[in-house]
Amino acid sequence: MLKAANISFGYTSKEVIKNIGFKANKGDYIAIIGESGSGKSTLLEIIYGLLHIDKGSVFWNDEKLLGPNFRLISGEDFMKYLPQDFDLMPYTTVEENIGKYISSQDKNKDKRIKELLKVVDMAEFSQTKVKNLSGGQKQRVAIAKVMAKEPEVLLLDEPFSHIDNFRKNKLRRDLFRYLKSKNILCIVATHDTTDALSFADKILVIRNGKLIANKAPEALYTNPKSAYIASFFDEINKIPLNEIDPNDISKKSVLLYPNQIKLAGKEGFKATVIASYFKGSYYLIEAVLNKTTLFFEHPSTLENNQKVFLEFIKK
Repeated sequence: MLKAANISFGYTSKEVIKNIGFKANKGDYIAIIGESGSGKSTLLEIIYGLLHIDKGSVFWNDEKLLGPNFRLISGEDFMKYLPQDFDLMPYTTVEENIGKYISSQDKNKDKRIKELLKVVDMAEFSQTKVKNLSGGQKQRVAIAKVMAKEPEVLLLDEPFSHIDNFRKNKLRRDLFRYLKSKNILCIVATHDTTDALSFADKILVIRNGKLIANKAPEALYTNPKSAYIASFFDEINKIPLNEIDPNDISKKSVLLYPNQIKLAGKEGFKATVIASYFKGSYYLIEAVLNKTTLFFEHPSTLENNQKVFLEFIKK
């Protein structure tokens, strides 16, 4: 088990990580989401042992991880960390980049390299020099490289940021399935919530260095506590209650995803269509309800300035 307890850290006197704590077990996939600058990468570097903390602690099982001030070489041997720069050897082949991290005494070295190349879908480029690869291909090699020694904990910072969407979906499925099969704890800092919603066991949401949510994907999506959290998963409508209930005198709002608002025939809440955006299987309709701009899904486009009636589907 990995345990982070009351971690705080600042590069200066200003803290960028503020009293964060969580637990994760072997085989878990933990996704960390948050806006740029919220502290996601810093948290990974603390866990790996690149940054020293005076406040809080990190434990692996019952052993306290002491950090870079107590190690000749920063980083924990049982962990691997892939930052956003790939640190590959450009003038050697893909196979050599991965094989460098597997002992030459390992009788299964060649088999292991082939296995990892298959996971990241780079088998056909095994003899290609890294300098001749695209950015996305280099990122896939870098992922294979950090898995070469089969770590107990894998830390990934935006691991799919350079990879095309058509290849990204298969890579995610193959990678996270592989890590589960090997019982490797994986912690990923990501802006892409598809990584989190579809595959994570838990999602940590960070804002301004603070952990504001730590839940399973389904629980977090269906019951977000703020528009900030909900906005990572979809467009979010924050509608003042007094605009849908004239008797409400509170200043509270309701949070609704676009799929929770539907056309209601000739009765409901009257709104004016502003624009329609084609999304493939549906149109995202932008409309104005009283003074609030909102978005809802509809199977076809609607005319601009068209008056429509809406109903809200309760969670």
